[in-house]
Amino acid sequence: MDERIFKIKIGHSIPDWDVKHRLPITGCVGPECKDSATIHRINSIFMDVSEQPHMMRQWFAGGIFTAALGSFSFFVFFVFVLYDSWQKDWDFLLGFLIFELAAAAIGFGYVCVKFGRDEVFSLIRRPIRFHRGAKKIFAIRHRRFSSVQQLGDITVEVPWNDDAFFCVHKGKQGTDHADSYHIRYYQLDSDGKVLNGFGIGREWDGLDGMNDLLCQWNYWCWYMNQGPAELPKPLLFLTERENLFESFLYCMYEVGFGLSASLRIAFMPFFVWLTFLRVSSLATCRAPIWPPTIDALCQVPADDPYQQPVGDMPVGWAATSQAHKTQTYPSDPRSKTPDWHGEEDSFKNAELWRAEIAPGN
Repeated sequence: MDERIFKIKIGHSIPDWDVKHRLPITGCVGPECKDSATIHRINSIFMDVSEQPHMMRQWFAGGIFTAALGSFSFFVFFVFVLYDSWQKDWDFLLGFLIFELAAAAIGFGYVCVKFGRDEVFSLIRRPIRFHRGAKKIFAIRHRRFSSVQQLGDITVEVPWNDDAFFCVHKGKQGTDHADSYHIRYYQLDSDGKVLNGFGIGREWDGLDGMNDLLCQWNYWCWYMNQGPAELPKPLLFLTERENLFESFLYCMYEVGFGLSASLRIAFMPFFVWLTFLRVSSLATCRAPIWPPTIDALCQVPADDPYQQPVGDMPVGWAATSQAHKTQTYPSDPRSKTPDWHGEEDSFKNAELWRAEIAPGN
């Protein structure tokens, strides 16, 4: 579920489950290290990672467009009823109907504006930049408009040290997302209360998902602590500007990576509808702009040996899938975590992390 729908519980303590599943910045939370489709680009200075809602933004866009349509429809009915009955005697039921139509139009409009500000007329992506030199994470949060656009988009800075609180966040119990997880950062005040927060990467589901999540955290930590020299290649490089086919693949794979060909054909109209929602949202957005001070920190030498993707390196779902078939790009690349001393079976280790208290907490 898109993390923007839920409150980060600003002003409250961190949820107990999150506290008991804190992630150390040393990495080493599992025996393997790999990426699970979260990387836009990587070099010796920084690595751009997707935010948690990136892969599933079509669902959020659908909710926003539905709210906009609802607000417009109720407003039209409100105007029609008000105009038609303006010179007549209003009884209680007619007055109540007019009030209900106005309230519905305002309510749907409020939802559209409140949640749509970061989806429509916003940014095509909100990258989270892991910067090795500065030992910080820079995360673009909101778009700036008009003349202040030259200042760059609104960005938060996260120190890469033990004061930063990273954890595994679990979906709400009693829902379809009770066994869904994502990696979350919390900014805390001096009293330990939440000031802000955001999800990093993507959402993972079930035991397999928890295993991939732990591998993913090892991957990011390996980059920040040891550098990119021996890091396995990402599962794929996410596109920084989607075309129509890439948007379609996002929608199909977000529903299920392992769907059979028959199910993909059966659900094709649904995937096309989701693609329409995603593309419609992206069409109103622009690329992110880093603040000048951060951009100056991120100048990459032209001869950087670790800069990827470059040349004929596949980018996106379609190109990478084709590269797998021709064996020009590795499928599911991974490495063993250096100095790991815990459970050697990655799935048994993931099961321990799904418990009420994670190892090391």
